[in-house]
Amino acid sequence: MPNIKSQKDRVVQAKKEALHNKVIKSNLKTVIKKADAAIDSNAADKDAAIKAAVSAIDSAKSKGVIHKNTAARKVSRMAKRANKAAAQ
Repeated sequence: MPNIKSQKDRVVQAKKEALHNKVIKSNLKTVIKKADAAIDSNAADKDAAIKAAVSAIDSAKSKGVIHKNTAARKVSRMAKRANKAAAQ
């Protein structure tokens, strides 16, 4: 444990930030899985699921939870799968 007051505060802040980031990442994974399932099953709400997933990815990127290149890669791969499924 740190002895300096500011470092004690940083430990508490780091725990809060980690929990906040974990919630965002967990939600992100859930939304992406739902979009992937909608793409695979060619569901009627496929476009809405993809839009929600892209929105969640952009939100996580803007909050600094994921890197911008990771966000771009996830969006690109999802769009590529959706276009491939639509072509069939």
